[in-house]
Amino acid sequence: MIEKRWTLLPSPDPHITTQLAKAININKILAGILVQRNIKDFNTAKYFFRPSLKHLYDPFLMKGMNVAVKRILAAINNKEKILIYGDYDVDGTTAVSLLYHYLRQHYPNVEYYIPDRYNEGYGVSQKGIDYAINHEINLVITLDCGIKAQRMVDYGNQHGLNFIICDHHLPGSEVPEAIAVLDPKQHDCDYPFKELSGCGIAFKLIQGLSQHIDSEIDVNNYLDLVAVSIASDIVPIIDENRTLAYHGLKLLNNNPRPGLKALIRSAGLAHVDIAGIVFGIGPRINASGRIDHAYGSVELLLAAHIDHAFELLEPVNEHNLTRKNFDSTITEEAIKMIENDPELLGAKSTVLFKNNWHKGVIGIVASRCIEKYYRPTIILTEHENVVTGSARSVDGFNLYEALSECADLLDKYGGHQYAAGLSLSVENVKAFRKKFEQVVASRILKDQLIPQIKIDSKIKIDRINAKFYNILKQFGPCGPHNMEPVFVAENLVCKGEPKVLKEQHLKIFVRQQGSGYAMEAIGFGLGYLAPKLKKKQFKMAFNIELNGHNGMNYLQLNIKDVKIE
Repeated sequence: MIEKRWTLLPSPDPHITTQLAKAININKILAGILVQRNIKDFNTAKYFFRPSLKHLYDPFLMKGMNVAVKRILAAINNKEKILIYGDYDVDGTTAVSLLYHYLRQHYPNVEYYIPDRYNEGYGVSQKGIDYAINHEINLVITLDCGIKAQRMVDYGNQHGLNFIICDHHLPGSEVPEAIAVLDPKQHDCDYPFKELSGCGIAFKLIQGLSQHIDSEIDVNNYLDLVAVSIASDIVPIIDENRTLAYHGLKLLNNNPRPGLKALIRSAGLAHVDIAGIVFGIGPRINASGRIDHAYGSVELLLAAHIDHAFELLEPVNEHNLTRKNFDSTITEEAIKMIENDPELLGAKSTVLFKNNWHKGVIGIVASRCIEKYYRPTIILTEHENVVTGSARSVDGFNLYEALSECADLLDKYGGHQYAAGLSLSVENVKAFRKKFEQVVASRILKDQLIPQIKIDSKIKIDRINAKFYNILKQFGPCGPHNMEPVFVAENLVCKGEPKVLKEQHLKIFVRQQGSGYAMEAIGFGLGYLAPKLKKKQFKMAFNIELNGHNGMNYLQLNIKDVKIE
């Protein structure tokens, strides 16, 4: 296993910490973590712990919203055909489901279109625009894509189509010639929050529409879809996203739409949180677009009755099982390729190519390889004589900039600092692998090749109790920019013998030297540590969680890492 580096976050100002602890009646450890997250007084703490829908921003602060709403209302009044065009991942399919369902409550002449991952690829395709032309569509609304689709929008414009672009990706130097472009990342957009998901943009659009459509429909009933998109697309869970996720999770746990209820049951989730979406719900929704076509997931999310939802769930679950098989098989092959090649084993990057790998899972395989080798990774496969790839990066290394230096060998590439897609000719694969390794080796810092655990605070085991946890759990929903707090406890020993569960997971009871207070700790995939901890003193980084296994609720420590002292 790769040794991890621990980084203890700087101690917060003790005066501010003490004041906050008194103001909201919590202990100084938790108050200190809040101060680290820039929550320093009663009002910001109240906003943090009790996110209110009243805190959501006016949708008309977003550039283009007024024009977009007017154009959609005109389309409805004039009985024009509307096509909702969305991406095939979770963010795109939830966005399409949200806007399509909302518009169909008011107007029948609406269709949706999702491109095929294999025949069309990401974004607005010519096949999609031709579909709109051939079906006499008047207005195309793109969701979670389109901000860089200048050429396709121009093509559609020439054939009389109107476009409203709804996207959350970073625009290029020019934006498409659309009727309206909704993207808070535009440099001249004054919308206060820039990190909405694609489905979040769709939600702001129906918020805007609802102010002009006389309806009893509560747009907040769509927040279950928005929460799924926020968790799955790994956007920052702060500010407006945290409010949307907070209320969306409430809906998911109390009264989700039938398709999501079926997915929750299929994933075996007694309680839905961000992790449950990321590992249970999101992959199932994604699987349709990875293995077959994302229409299956949209149909499931649009199901009106639970019985129908379970019927639609069957093929989605089958696709998910197929995805898992491809994932494990290709990951195994990829790791063997690295282990059997001394040059690859000692490299600063990983670039692997095999022409029959399944295109739908290569991004997942890249992430799996990073878990084992922790370095920028690109997995390439071939489809219809074109080599396509998914790239993933490590903390702090800008993947997009590295790809830009290899642009002369690529046909196309796009993405951001930590994830990207690319295509190139078969003839350039060898040269690309060599050049990418040179670029990474010249740019990457030694520390960036070592996974980091950021630790919020030191703590003594005997400070962890039900009252402490009841406040801690209100830090959620947690995710990027508001991660679940990580603690470190020192001078630990095992009480009793360490155990290995299912030949891979570590289970121990830990106490601090000189204390009789012990807690159960579980380390997934850390079973190899069991013999090293016998009669040794160590320190441990961990999260605190509630274990509800077999109907019993008790606190346990989820081990992130252990270091022998």
